[in-house]
Amino acid sequence: MGTADSTGEAERLAALLSTLKERSGLSYGALGKRLHLSASTLHRYCNGDAVPADFAPLNRFARLCRATPEELVEVHRRWILADAAREQRGKGAGGAAGGAAPAADPGTPADPPDADDTPKSPETPDTQETQETPDSPSAPRPRRRLILAATAGVIAVAATAALLVGRLVDDGAGAGAGQAAGAARGPVASPEAAESPSPSPSGSASGKPSASPSPSGTPGASPGSPADGKPAAPAPTGVPFHASVRAHAWENQCSQRYLVDREPDAVRPPPVEQDAPAWVAAMGAVSADEQVVEVTLQGKGSETVVLQALHVRVVRTGEPLPWTDYGTGVGCGGGVALRTFDVDLDQGSPAARAAEGQRPFPYKISESDPEMFRVTAHTGGRDVSWYLEVEWSSGERQGVFRVDDRGRPFRTSASAGRPAYDYPPGASEWSEHQPG
Repeated sequence: MGTADSTGEAERLAALLSTLKERSGLSYGALGKRLHLSASTLHRYCNGDAVPADFAPLNRFARLCRATPEELVEVHRRWILADAAREQRGKGAGGAAGGAAPAADPGTPADPPDADDTPKSPETPDTQETQETPDSPSAPRPRRRLILAATAGVIAVAATAALLVGRLVDDGAGAGAGQAAGAARGPVASPEAAESPSPSPSGSASGKPSASPSPSGTPGASPGSPADGKPAAPAPTGVPFHASVRAHAWENQCSQRYLVDREPDAVRPPPVEQDAPAWVAAMGAVSADEQVVEVTLQGKGSETVVLQALHVRVVRTGEPLPWTDYGTGVGCGGGVALRTFDVDLDQGSPAARAAEGQRPFPYKISESDPEMFRVTAHTGGRDVSWYLEVEWSSGERQGVFRVDDRGRPFRTSASAGRPAYDYPPGASEWSEHQPG
């Protein structure tokens, strides 16, 4: 959890949280007990004194306060902006005038010290010696001659290299000015390579532009070559937005069920929603019957990115898993359903269909206007591995962004006819599921 000023985005988020809290009629203590958070922590969220580093606490808070689907989306949108503003303030703090340089952020290498600030060991001679006088007894003559000889050797090597480079340039003058400019810049990655992403915790992008600039022999047509004596600005590369993926979002604390290939006494108690990914990994669990995936996309700058379409890709499908069905809880009551797009994995070619009242693609995003997409995929008789693809365009660039579970496909299997167990509130072990 990171602190934030009580202004700007954090203040707007706090105002909405405070409104939901007051409308619920519950005290900070009552809310904290049900959310497993301290009353002081919730008070700081609602006052704008703090912004949680993860959205899960605010998601559970809003649902407990009976937020509408529209309010849930707005809470998530304001949290994204507040979290981004907090990170920007953290980065900007390094540019404050005066004082010692702040410590580097965790995971970020600190700037290397200047050459003059680098400590030197006693055995390492200082090549930037002070000027000596003929009467100076402190500096032995052989050492100075050694330094001068080494310096002369370096100058000789540099001069030889310069002559060789000059001869190569003269020999290649007939190849055209465009090639010479390209050689001076060094190797330039192709547009496909520049747009090719690697898997990340937030999904993996695999975008390629629809058309790549063709090289030309003239300086004016060569990509990145100066046309008026000034270096051209580098063309933007990579996916122009940030992505956050929650592979195990729940409708409510009691809505989700999982298939696990273990006996009840070998299965851990069910997790809360934010701990679901770790529980699933530890138990080798697979979502039973349906899986809810939340995808948040936010532009990286002022440029507008158009999200053209959302596609479903099936990797494999087979018979349902013959495993035991475990529920995350019972007796929780109804929750707030937020189904934005629905996917029937039993269809031959599954598609993401907008729910009633939800407009279909395209959408537009930017740094100040993110979008959150909630996809509910379900199956009644198959074991399906699948992922999503988002088609995007920004200016003359376009590509496809893959959404998956940290480099792996999502996996959902039907549970019909399988033994089922629940973990009632206050219980210390799993018990057989009681229908109804």
